[in-house]
Amino acid sequence: MGKVIAIFNQKGGVGKTTTNVNLSACLAVKGKKILVIDIDPQGNTSSGLGIDKNSLPTSMYDLIIGNADISQCIYETNRENLSIVPSSVQLAGAEIELTDLEGREMRLKQAIQDVKHAYDYIFVDCPPSLGLLTINSLTAVDSVLIPIQCEYYALEGVSQLMNTIELVKKNLNPSLDIQGVVLSMFDGRTNLSIQVVDEVKKYFKGKVYTTLIPRNVRLAEAPSYGLSIIEYDAKSKGAEAYSELAEEFLDLEEDVI
Repeated sequence: MGKVIAIFNQKGGVGKTTTNVNLSACLAVKGKKILVIDIDPQGNTSSGLGIDKNSLPTSMYDLIIGNADISQCIYETNRENLSIVPSSVQLAGAEIELTDLEGREMRLKQAIQDVKHAYDYIFVDCPPSLGLLTINSLTAVDSVLIPIQCEYYALEGVSQLMNTIELVKKNLNPSLDIQGVVLSMFDGRTNLSIQVVDEVKKYFKGKVYTTLIPRNVRLAEAPSYGLSIIEYDAKSKGAEAYSELAEEFLDLEEDVI
């Protein structure tokens, strides 16, 4: 059975989509069967993996509302071993529709059960907000991977984030755990980046990945081409970092097993 992981931070602009796209792609290159579920109405992860959200017969919206089975909503990307349930513009209104539906917090969890066996890892890209789509995500997953940028106010909102996770753990998903913390936009030339790394490590005690994702122009450019960084520029610092992160991720998973 595949492990289901939410990539989540209630604070926007922290590298959530960048981490989802590139960690997923690097794990796929290493032979892992990956499914990405884009439940963020912005749909940036879908675009970043080369999916045209406007030309799809079915999407995450149809799945969460109950108009389609998950098997009807999975699309192949241009990367072997990497599939996606893409977002769509309709997903923005789904939270209102979910309000009156039975088992509204459990719909994603129920859907994932049908395909869990077919993948090594399923990554859920959550919206940067606390609503029914996020609650569905946190209820459906085994653990949460938290991206944090090495910038001023990096830890702002983290206590609220942890409160949200604890709330879901208490009421809906008792086994929910922290998978790890990914630090991005790191610039070793600045005292600020180094200070943020220290502060985050103190706060999360043993949950922070050693691999630091650097501030990198190529990482910022890749999404506009619908490509992961390893497809866009495999020799860039960003590609090297995400490849190292994927290796560290798998090593830690083996240690747990």
